[in-house]
Amino acid sequence: MGKLLSVNLLQRVMVALAGIPLLLWLIKLGGVYFFYFFLLLALLAVFEFHRMAQQKAHPPALWLVLLITLLFQLNFYLHFAEVWELLLVVILGFLVMELFSKEGSPHINLGAVFPGLLYVNLSFGSLLRLRLEAVDGQGEIMVFLLFLCVWSADIFAYFGGSTLGGKFIHRKLFERLSPHKTWEGFLSGLAGSIAASLIYGSFVPQLPPAKALLTGLLIGLASPAGDLIESMFKRDAGVKDSSGLIPGHGGVLDRFDTIMFLSPFIYFITLRF
Repeated sequence: MGKLLSVNLLQRVMVALAGIPLLLWLIKLGGVYFFYFFLLLALLAVFEFHRMAQQKAHPPALWLVLLITLLFQLNFYLHFAEVWELLLVVILGFLVMELFSKEGSPHINLGAVFPGLLYVNLSFGSLLRLRLEAVDGQGEIMVFLLFLCVWSADIFAYFGGSTLGGKFIHRKLFERLSPHKTWEGFLSGLAGSIAASLIYGSFVPQLPPAKALLTGLLIGLASPAGDLIESMFKRDAGVKDSSGLIPGHGGVLDRFDTIMFLSPFIYFITLRF
């Protein structure tokens, strides 16, 4: 077991060394390059959700949900329609299609496709709009801060949970969905996120200290929710990872679950306050 863990950790480190500089470069560039990268992630994430949904239901064809994902992400980038208009067309279209389906339960089939399709597209869409729409460089600053705090929370939670887990609080954080998460790991992750936000804010004069602290606190508190939501779907589908695409990490959903969950909150903090 220890050998397997060390191999997994080595894979995670190697992927991080290659992937983090690329991701930071794309955040800095913004524009079409940022869009293409996160469009690819959205398509892969929807594919993984569809794969899990097939374990329990008969969702619409994969090509259709991928086409809808492409349409949604293009709209977030090009603004050719209101989001609610696309949502209305998609929902009504799926309801009509289900009239002709002869497999499974309509409730289960529709319930299996909507959460993944809407969650992925609205989450990645909010991240895209945050990077491209926020003025005075705030989009770039806040996307950098989002990733930095999430990564810091993950690292601190991993090592804090590994070394301190169960030694002070003899109760799991959320044992029903993730039996390995501990309160010590959660508190370590919270501390890591807050520390990262304050350090980052001290180097970025355009970022008010209160906003940096609020963002770090929010990310630290809410980070486990993104992971637990994905764990809920994986456990229900009976799979360990959403896919094996990223060595040591699993799939896109496994790696970006927290980013997806938090992106709408950071969008609102940046553009609405």
